Formats: sequence, structure tokens, C-alpha cells
Amino acid sequence: MINYNTKDWFGLIFKFHKSDTLRKLVPGITILSVYTGIIAFIEIRYTGFFFTSSSAIHSILGFVLSMLLVFRTNTAYDRWYEGRKAWGSMVNSSRNLALKINALLPADAPERYSIYILVSNYVLALKNHLRDVFDARDFLPFENTTEEELSGKAHKPNYIASLLVKKVYELRNNNKISAEQFLVLNEELRAFTDSCGVCERIKKTPIPYSYSLFLKKFIFIYIMTMPFGFVDDFGYGTVLLIAFVFYVLVSLELIAEEIEDPFGADTNDLPTEQICSNIRRNIKDILEVD
Repeated sequence: MINYNTKDWFGLIFKFHKSDTLRKLVPGITILSVYTGIIAFIEIRYTGFFFTSSSAIHSILGFVLSMLLVFRTNTAYDRWYEGRKAWGSMVNSSRNLALKINALLPADAPERYSIYILVSNYVLALKNHLRDVFDARDFLPFENTTEEELSGKAHKPNYIASLLVKKVYELRNNNKISAEQFLVLNEELRAFTDSCGVCERIKKTPIPYSYSLFLKKFIFIYIMTMPFGFVDDFGYGTVLLIAFVFYVLVSLELIAEEIEDPFGADTNDLPTEQICSNIRRNIKDILEVD
């Protein structure tokens, strides 16, 4: 995720980062410009070869297309923001659990370190699970679990969550916490799996295929027919006009595609690595473990 100054207008206008849509669309803009130039040449050289100006039709269709793109962008952003709220809930739950464990257990209790390890590894496992990757080097050694055993688990966040739940149950069974305290801790543990469920729902429920396909076809047909309606009005200037319209419309679709799955490693995705690091650091400071 890119951190930037929202008030730096000119800096943002003339800044091109690696995920900027203009870089991705240069080949398409080039091909479309050549296509439009050929149509403009034929229309100007052989007047009346194609249809006369039909810009009114494209104005009407442009309004419909803009409404579809607004809905598409809003839907993608809602998914991005809901994912951010789920990870924010993860941060709050981990802090609350650590604060309560810190208050309930003595400073020399070995369970403090175990809970620090398990919570830290849980958020890392969830991050990798949402990206469909696994790297044992990300995890801290815990509960005599080997790399082979962890890699063999189909749902690693659930496995680590089960170890965390067992650890809290051991505290209750060994009478290190009361029944009332156990119920309080149980609520925080449940929040972890709730956040995981929200993230999985976002990742595994993409935008309906038919809607995405229809929008792409609509944009393609709209752009490919624009030269026929605007050459009479703008001449060879239609090349620049069509290239700009193509850049705006397709950029919105590309941005929506990128942020609708906010858990990846793209520039505009959520900073899950940073969030995991912050959780680990916060838990370590609260529980005062080495």
C-alpha cells in the first residue's frame, strides 16, 4: 500500500508509480490511436464513407456506462474497506486479549510467552492464507510444531487458533483463571475467527462473472464505435479524444479489479505485512516478553 500526501496535488498528478494504469494501458492506447487514425483518414479523405455524426447516441450511452462504472467502483471499494475493518478488528482483538492476559497472569507465567507466539503466528498465517502462499520462515517456533506438520494443515489459521483456544482452556482447567475470566477471554478468541471469516468471504465471493463480462464488453463496444460518431466533429483530434476516454474508462475498471481482492501484494492492497508487524510488536510490549 502506498502512503502519500493527499494535499500534494501537483506531485500526485505528475507521479507515475509501477501500478499506475497509464503504464498498463500504453499498448492498448497505441493500438486504439492507430485504429482511430485510420478511420479518421478514411472519413476525411472519402467524405460520407461512414455514418455522419452520432455523438448524441454516445452521450446517452456514456451516461449509462458512467452509472455502471460508479456501481462497479463503489462495490470494489466496499470490499476493500470491509477487509480493512476486518483487519482492524483483528488488531483490537489481539490487543484486548493481551491486556486481559497481562492482568490475569503473573509476570513470570510461561503462558504469556505462548500466547504471544500463537497470536503473532495466527495473524501471519491468516495473511498467507488469504494470499494462498506458505513460508515457514514467517512463523516463530511454537508448541513443538514442526514445519512439516504446519505445512500439512489445509487451514493453517484454524490450526493455530485451535492451539490458542487449547492454551486458554488449560489456564481454566489448571485454575489459573476463574470461570468468569475464561468467558471474557473466550469472547476475544471468537473475534479472531470472526475476522477470518469476513476476510474469506470477501476473497471467495468475487464480483458476479456476468456483470464483469458485460461491463467489459460495453466498454469495448463503446470505445470502438466512438470514432464513427466524432470524426465529423473533431477530425484528427478524435485520436486524442478517444485515447483519453479509453484511458479514463478502462482505468476505472482496472482499479476496481485490483482493490476488489484487497489481501494480495499489489500496491493498492491492504498493508497486511505492516499490520502483522504492529500486532506482534504490540503484543510483545503488553505481555512484556522477550
